[in-house]
Amino acid sequence: MASRPTTRMLNLRDIKVLHIESTDVCQAACALCARETDTNFKKDGQHHLSMSQILQVLDKEKIQQLDKMFMCGNYGDPAAGKNTLDIYQEFRHINPDIVLGMNTNGGLQTTFWWYELAKIMNQSQDYVVFSIDGLESTNGTYRRNVVWNKLMSNARAFIEAGGSAHWDMLVYRHNQHEVDSCEQLARDMGFTWFRAKVSKRGFTESLQFPTAWQPIQKQATSISCHALKEQSVYIDAQGRLGPCCWLGSRQKDFVINVDAIPTQDPVCLSACGQTAHGTVFDQQWQREVALC
Repeated sequence: MASRPTTRMLNLRDIKVLHIESTDVCQAACALCARETDTNFKKDGQHHLSMSQILQVLDKEKIQQLDKMFMCGNYGDPAAGKNTLDIYQEFRHINPDIVLGMNTNGGLQTTFWWYELAKIMNQSQDYVVFSIDGLESTNGTYRRNVVWNKLMSNARAFIEAGGSAHWDMLVYRHNQHEVDSCEQLARDMGFTWFRAKVSKRGFTESLQFPTAWQPIQKQATSISCHALKEQSVYIDAQGRLGPCCWLGSRQKDFVINVDAIPTQDPVCLSACGQTAHGTVFDQQWQREVALC
């Protein structure tokens, strides 16, 4: 991999937020996900991060200093991780005040698993983001292989057990007529937030840009690093430490150096590029509603 211009980043002792990808396994086949677009990714690899691997990167003293730990995925869904519940439980034990979060398609595991997760996520700011891109007839257009009834049962189980659930919706032309209905369903089910956004990953013939929504302005010449502002680092499903998930989204040249970040890397520009309208990352959110 060719060298890139870099700028200093945080020392590990200054980290406040930890982003974990607990597995690279997922049942879904979302068209623009790295699982489908990265030709170097091997779906049969099936890595499951363990707590012992995490402790090789961050010891208990550093975990005690964290403000937040959340799980999301470039290639996997946290609910597919064999050790996901155990990792959350260990972080809560080591740091009782830490904020715990998760992003998921919601279509995996049993309702009991989601009940157990809610009991671990028992602090006021803990949350699970359910990525739900429409109602039953449209969610599967992007979230392919996600079974609607299972998703709804899991979300209800988590909410009824006391969990704080956020509904995040990717808006395309095929589902834009359902945004208001999705917000109302989220309200009726007891979700605490509803957010709708346009994709910064691009569009296809079947996933078209929604009419009357604002396109993301990507003409960026500088980077406003989200990881720097958040004071965060990322651990992938193989236990590798990187600056952020975006720089961990390419298997062939995974960026490991957390002491420096690229200043003109195209991935950085596409995720955290600074434009006249704000960063690319911030522009995608076009509706944010607190439901309770």
